[in-house]
Amino acid sequence: MVSAAKEAKAKIINISFHEFNPFGISGVVIIAESHLTIHTWPEYGYAAFDIFCTGDVINPQVAAAYIIERFECKNPSIVEMKRGILSHENEKLPHKVSSSSAGNTELYQIVNG
Repeated sequence: MVSAAKEAKAKIINISFHEFNPFGISGVVIIAESHLTIHTWPEYGYAAFDIFCTGDVINPQVAAAYIIERFECKNPSIVEMKRGILSHENEKLPHKVSSSSAGNTELYQIVNG
């Protein structure tokens, strides 16, 4: 997860993982642009990843591709949702809100494998 964030050029702020007994891991990599999370169910051969980022500083597709490759996902599924204040005219909105801008665009991506 940390390597996926680095590959996507994210600025890492904090890292926290918890290993469950007898198995499974949940974790979060906090990045300046938001976060990446993982929840695993090894007894089912399943893991869910969230890549949540704002602006256009990082590339979530790079992080998703890295995760799919490194975890050897056999049946990856990606869902992408745009959230936040979105332009109805499909114009690019600024990352930071100023007195003359409408807001920012957030991207939420889930990778299951």
